[in-house]
Amino acid sequence: MRFDVITLFPELFEPFFRTGITRRAFDSGQVQVCLHNPRDQAEGNYRRVDDRPFGGGPGMVMMAEPLSLALAHAQAQRSQAGKVILFSPQGRALDHATVQHWAAGEGAVLVCGRYEGLDQRFVDRFVDVQISLGDFVVSGGELPAMLFLDAIARLQPEVLSDAQSHQQDSFNPALDGLLDCPHYTRPEQWQGSPVPEVLLSGHHERIERWRRDQRLLLTARLRPELISAARAANALDVADEKLLRQVL
Repeated sequence: MRFDVITLFPELFEPFFRTGITRRAFDSGQVQVCLHNPRDQAEGNYRRVDDRPFGGGPGMVMMAEPLSLALAHAQAQRSQAGKVILFSPQGRALDHATVQHWAAGEGAVLVCGRYEGLDQRFVDRFVDVQISLGDFVVSGGELPAMLFLDAIARLQPEVLSDAQSHQQDSFNPALDGLLDCPHYTRPEQWQGSPVPEVLLSGHHERIERWRRDQRLLLTARLRPELISAARAANALDVADEKLLRQVL
């Protein structure tokens, strides 16, 4: 799959592609990423890409023309035109299902805004999907784009050392959309705190039941809306409901 990223700061991405286990997806070409700077398409000695907002107000707004030219340049290099994604507070919150959707596709064009935002005419004409990482604002779309690409990269085959690893992630359908359980490693005792005895028992059925119970308890305490979603999907069994009745 191919992702084209329109960004004023392509240098921010270079360490990301070379760091961590997800670099396997980029090195192998499973996830191909091409960077495009709107300044390369801007005119004049200063390669200007922003201007003051009409109507007054603080800050600057990214101009539609350099963005549209950068987008056209990116689309021309693709075998087929990609959907255009803008990272924006106005977008739908990113979740696991959305990541899975894009991870199984052919890629897209990611637009990283800066300053006070983009000229709305560019958004209206070209943007297909807006995505938000939450109810907060960051300085630009580069960090959201990297997080988006990281989430997609780790779902590609042979990227993680254990092929089943992402199946145990929080929000994964394999866990009925629940949060993941706590994890422990050596030593068995650390500063007076022991590893739960069941994890040392070697009894796989008991361990799996403990992990399931912990997922349910954590989710009920921290993200109760996920319990409601699991119930609506008929994902909870009699033992699950018995445990939840004891704590809710």
